[in-house]
Amino acid sequence: MKFFIVKEDGAPIYTGVITGTHKWRIPGVDTCAACGVTWGNNSRAYPSVDLSPVASLADFVEPRAEPIEEYERLCELVRPFLPPGALLEPGTNLGPIVGTALGRFGQLVTSYPQWLLVQREALEKLQAEGLQGLKAIPAQLRFRQRNAPELLELELLPVGRAYPDCLPTEREPSCPRCGRFGLSLPKDLLLDAATLPNQLDVFRLEDLSTVIVCTERFAKACKRLKLDGVVFDPVPVSRLKKRASIK
Repeated sequence: MKFFIVKEDGAPIYTGVITGTHKWRIPGVDTCAACGVTWGNNSRAYPSVDLSPVASLADFVEPRAEPIEEYERLCELVRPFLPPGALLEPGTNLGPIVGTALGRFGQLVTSYPQWLLVQREALEKLQAEGLQGLKAIPAQLRFRQRNAPELLELELLPVGRAYPDCLPTEREPSCPRCGRFGLSLPKDLLLDAATLPNQLDVFRLEDLSTVIVCTERFAKACKRLKLDGVVFDPVPVSRLKKRASIK
């Protein structure tokens, strides 16, 4: 099976702008006791999560960094509400996108590189194609225009990894406490076939979470249905025996 990276179509006709963020978030880590790094990564998002039953909701509103112990405590409060297969890390977004929107959007939207939204009609067409894993949550956006589209965010689970040979030989190991590893997107990305899913047609890479990947089925369906707003860049897949694993 072939795979593609989903990217924004930069054509000037797409003037849409979203100003907002997800309703809740996990704080970043302030000076991890194990690796000494202060960090957070807001590319992961689980819009289906509803934290309303949590008593201390205020702890998940303000973007900030917390000591590792507080971060771990808050993660445990959130875990019961996560979808199967979700991973938590500092800065993870939860709940629907809340904010404002203005302009012309395509049927598929990646105004933010790490989020993928879809108009309602386009979602229904894709679901009718039998594509797998298309779970979408309505964004809570106030449009400053008439005839505004209804945008939903696709919940992208973390699946699939880069093939080790496309990554620097000398790279930081993952932190055993906070999970941080200093990976940057390689110039020539190569996917590890052994880690790619059979049951999802669009997903987020586990180790490079800003990368959204789809199957050939998804890309072909979008082109056949003439769904605009994104482009599909082919990404090679390695089926060779791995030299090393990412820790």
